[in-house]
Amino acid sequence: MAEGAVEPVVGKILSLLEREASLLGGVRHEFGEIMRELESMRSLLRDADRRRHNNEGVNEWVAQVRDVAYDVEDIIDEFMYHMDSRPKRGGFRSYILETIHLPKHIRVKHQIAAKLQKINTHIIAISERSKRYGFDRIEEGANSHEAQGWLRNHGESSLFIEDDDLVGIEKENDLLLGWLRDEQSERTVISVVGMGGSGKTTLVAKAYKSPIVKRHFDTCAWITVSQTYAIEDLFRRMIRELLGPNKDLSSMDYRELVETLVNFLQLKRYVIVLDDVWDTNLWREINFGLPNGSNGSRIMLTTRKEDIASFAFGVGSHVHYLQPLGQTEAWGLFCKRAFSRDPNRLCPPELESLARDLVGKCEGLPLAIMAIGGLMSTKDKTELEWRKVYDTLNWELSNNPMLEVVKSILLLSYNDLPYYLKYCFLYCCIFPEDYIIKRKRLIRVWVAEGFVKDRRGMTPEEVADTYLRELISRSMLQVVAKNRSGRAKRCRMHDLMRELALSASEEEKFCTIDNEREAREGGKARRLSIQTNIQLGTSLSQLRSLFVFVNDMTALPSGFRLLRVLDLEKIPIDKVPDELGDLFNLRYMNLRRTRVMELPESLGRLRNLETLDIRITNVKSLPSGIVKLQRLRNLNTYNIPHLSPPRFNHIYEATEAPADLWKLKNLQVVGTIKANGGIIKQLGNMTQLRRIGITNVRERDQIELCVSISRLRLLYYLLIGATNVEKCLQMDALSSPPPLLQKLFLYGKLEKVPHWFGSLQNLTYLSLNWSRLTEDPLSYLHALPNLVVLILVNAYDGRKLWFQAGFLKLKSLILDSSPQLNDILIEKGVMPSIQRLFLNRCVELKTLPRGIEYLSNLQDLTMESASKELKELTESPIDPKVEHIPNIYLYL
Repeated sequence: MAEGAVEPVVGKILSLLEREASLLGGVRHEFGEIMRELESMRSLLRDADRRRHNNEGVNEWVAQVRDVAYDVEDIIDEFMYHMDSRPKRGGFRSYILETIHLPKHIRVKHQIAAKLQKINTHIIAISERSKRYGFDRIEEGANSHEAQGWLRNHGESSLFIEDDDLVGIEKENDLLLGWLRDEQSERTVISVVGMGGSGKTTLVAKAYKSPIVKRHFDTCAWITVSQTYAIEDLFRRMIRELLGPNKDLSSMDYRELVETLVNFLQLKRYVIVLDDVWDTNLWREINFGLPNGSNGSRIMLTTRKEDIASFAFGVGSHVHYLQPLGQTEAWGLFCKRAFSRDPNRLCPPELESLARDLVGKCEGLPLAIMAIGGLMSTKDKTELEWRKVYDTLNWELSNNPMLEVVKSILLLSYNDLPYYLKYCFLYCCIFPEDYIIKRKRLIRVWVAEGFVKDRRGMTPEEVADTYLRELISRSMLQVVAKNRSGRAKRCRMHDLMRELALSASEEEKFCTIDNEREAREGGKARRLSIQTNIQLGTSLSQLRSLFVFVNDMTALPSGFRLLRVLDLEKIPIDKVPDELGDLFNLRYMNLRRTRVMELPESLGRLRNLETLDIRITNVKSLPSGIVKLQRLRNLNTYNIPHLSPPRFNHIYEATEAPADLWKLKNLQVVGTIKANGGIIKQLGNMTQLRRIGITNVRERDQIELCVSISRLRLLYYLLIGATNVEKCLQMDALSSPPPLLQKLFLYGKLEKVPHWFGSLQNLTYLSLNWSRLTEDPLSYLHALPNLVVLILVNAYDGRKLWFQAGFLKLKSLILDSSPQLNDILIEKGVMPSIQRLFLNRCVELKTLPRGIEYLSNLQDLTMESASKELKELTESPIDPKVEHIPNIYLYL
């Protein structure tokens, strides 16, 4: 983890050294010396994590490197704070100001030089100390082999669990047995994926031990793989399982081992279990020893990583995502363990509330339920004793031997992360327990903190998005909600994963949660999360991230001049002070859902700001100084609410922006803003734009707007609104739409369907509002290959909608406020993927859509303010056409 602290510091120094000599002056040499020393440590730090287990000397050395890296980062940021505050206007005025401030800058450089010399001496001493700790003499895996052996034994012990101790896996067991015995003659891989401790091994062991399997297969073997393995050792273990322990394998090389396996298995129907797989390379290596004899052989594997489970094995495959235990099963399993001495396994009434809270902490994770249940079975059955365990669960996980198994299993996933993903994972514990974290919020703070590495051809946010997907794939974060395209929209941490992250975060001095002493006195806190009412001090100048989650803070804290992330979402502050401009290091500022009414002009001094979020605030206009923020990439302003019934006039409330906003050439995301001549004319120069919304577009500006939009080749989200509901949008003037466009929202009358609609090959989301088309738009849309969501709000003035063909990927269809629509016809085979259908405020629609019975995947039918006749068709006795739809919702 210390490498994660050193890496950005080296990058910062390198960036400094590349700048003009006049900026660095007499401190260039000192910065260069420190960079060389830190670089020389990196090779040791890269494997420090696997060397430091139970080695106090190595642990201490790593901690020293991390602390000195933090100190160097503080010095660099302080230096940049002073250097960037120099006058930059140019000309005679700048010369005079520079002369006036020259003594101050010389003094600052002398102070910085003295600090750097002192810290360089410290770094050299730390470097020498590493030799005394004997890094080169500590064998990798000194404890690793012992740990791997323990884990292998733990996994294989699942083969001996009695059925009475198994809970809630009957359906999953039947599913696996069905896949094992199906008529598929091709060799097939069956993968079970889930987070550590979710019961993957136990589930597979139950199926593996089944008498049905023993009768169905000629031979079988169980191999625990784990994180580190030698393929020859796996083959030797497999052969011993299959042929017995008497065969001498010690002298056989890889080729001989493969030949032995192939010769034995070639004509047999076999089942091989590969338990605890961490690397897709395993299949490439082991595949040669597992012949496909078309005998119906099966390979079962368990893994924590989704990419392994869904790997293209080149043979038939099935994937089962193991879900947590339900509340009833989890409670039953806990009671079996915690109250094992009670013949009835019943929880005393006075402990039930606490006991259920403890079970809730486990969130259906069988390993944790069993371990905590076993721990509580040793405690006195008093509320005081149980409350102590609940309140100190973090400590118990790290220090109580009875919970060592839980921590060890969860730590495997954490330790397997590369250092940059470890920092991203730990950052999630900044959010309170059970907090739902929005995807974009998370990836933008990762970027602001400097955790994201550059990748050619990708924006930092796109790279961070791959980090999030990998953490989800590794079962480190849980997806709570997906957008309509199936992409993770919100996620959260499992409670026990969060406890693990809090423990590691404290050890690494990564962040502080509700520590009043740190908040008031400073200390080493670099990230602070305020979740209870604590008093902030003024000695937190080293703080880089501040999150506030209490709802009674009415004034913005000050004194954090090196802050990179300021997140005050939902805090009831109504004013941002002018001192905000002193936070020169600020990259990310979130004021969403606050009561802030205006932004100060000093905002223009935040030259490093990358993300500004003022959605759902009282800010009506942006200050003119915002155009000075040349590094700004994400400007999240007013977002149009989803109202029911929808209203056209809510688009009038968009944020007013300066006419020269177009000067921010690095902007990628702009929320909904009001149009003005300057923005429309120059919009095409903002070539980095990915997302923008523009409302109040006058008819005379629309052709020029279309010309500008055609130049935005990276745009994936576009919203355009007319000045009022009676005005037309001349969208046919757009000669060439952005080729990457995925989401399109149009508010205003359309005289005809724009000719370019048919070319939107990447479009996934289309919303037409108050278009009042006289021609059926479906013939222009049905062939769009990736359309997932279609929303038509008062978009069609006709009486009949005919879904004749296509819409192959459409999952959601919303028809709202169509005053004359009285007939919907759906041909068989159209919309085969549709899951949600909304028929709202279509008052002339008296009958169900003809052909709705063909929509076999339809899960939800919603009707709001529907006609009386339509309501009767979906009430008891229900119309046979919609009997197959699980959920039918009626709203008056």
